[in-house]
Amino acid sequence: MRDEDFALFIEEIGEATHRSPVPASALSAWKGKLPDQLLTYWKDEGWCGYANGRLWTVNPEDYEDLVDEWLEGSPLEQIDAFHVFARSAFGHLYLCGERTGHSATVCCTINAIMALPADLKPQSAADRDLSVRVFFSSSSLDDFDYKDESGLPLFERALALRGPLVPDEMYGFEPAIVAGGQWRLDQLRKVKLDQHLTLLRQLAAPSSPLTNIDIDKLLKS
Repeated sequence: MRDEDFALFIEEIGEATHRSPVPASALSAWKGKLPDQLLTYWKDEGWCGYANGRLWTVNPEDYEDLVDEWLEGSPLEQIDAFHVFARSAFGHLYLCGERTGHSATVCCTINAIMALPADLKPQSAADRDLSVRVFFSSSSLDDFDYKDESGLPLFERALALRGPLVPDEMYGFEPAIVAGGQWRLDQLRKVKLDQHLTLLRQLAAPSSPLTNIDIDKLLKS
């Protein structure tokens, strides 16, 4: 039976439109690294695509190389061991730290890492579980979309123009936004996620617009 938080998520986002069962070996491998609440969702729901691919819950193992690439040189790599537990159609990587729970997001399309110092402190197991519940219960469809230069949402139009995504695909701008691309539907392409995100990372180091991190203070906390 779903808890209240995940029920709110389904009420807002809808039932999964793509589902893969999570093997027992994966549940065992991530036990103690990721919050128990997340593993419970994996066991009950699987790894899923929601709202025709706006949001995907994923196997973190498939994203470890990308996390290493995007966090290289970032203060975050000194603070915690981070793993991707969900990603969006436009390449947002939602991170869960082994000590901090869900505490950071890599917004690859705009080459930015979003994290607040208050969220990067070690959390109790209960608070790490809470961070996962809050992620799902507070999600809305708009959270996983972008708008074009006229302020119009892009996802549904990209879906109609480029076709649905499969688990290893995303919608990416070509040229990339950091390389002078524009927020226009005709510049969106359906691309392989790992290849596109690696290319974006090579184009520019990510900024941290919401982060003013005192590393020494956090490491002592």
